[in-house]
Amino acid sequence: MKLKKKILVLCTGNSCRSQIAEAYLKYFIKKKNLTIEVYSAGTAPHGINPRVIKILCEDNINISDHTSNHVNEYLNNGITHVVTVCDDAKQKCPIFPEKTTLLHHSFSDPSKSKGNPNTIKKEFRKTREEIKSFCENYINKHF
Repeated sequence: MKLKKKILVLCTGNSCRSQIAEAYLKYFIKKKNLTIEVYSAGTAPHGINPRVIKILCEDNINISDHTSNHVNEYLNNGITHVVTVCDDAKQKCPIFPEKTTLLHHSFSDPSKSKGNPNTIKKEFRKTREEIKSFCENYINKHF
């Protein structure tokens, strides 16, 4: 029996970077007509940043129904691939009981940006584009 592929994107808060990555991984998986499940979680989830919802809507992706989840919810869920998107999550990533491929790529946290609303929006867009490019390359390379 072939193991169903399941990707978990892990961040600290599951509010920003992991949510963006989950959305783009799903987008590129659908575009390639693959059957891979994608989830995101945090080591200390604290809700989705409203700016992420808005910045993804600019690219016609709606994540308004996403939830912010704790990594422990996925420990026995057959996860085959884990992508950590911040250094803290990499350090706190639990050991999964299944054979799991781990990959780390740290992205800047746009929720930490300071300045006027336009400056902050630029940081969110910059991170969005970096994660979008990463996700497309990740799917093309690994699947």
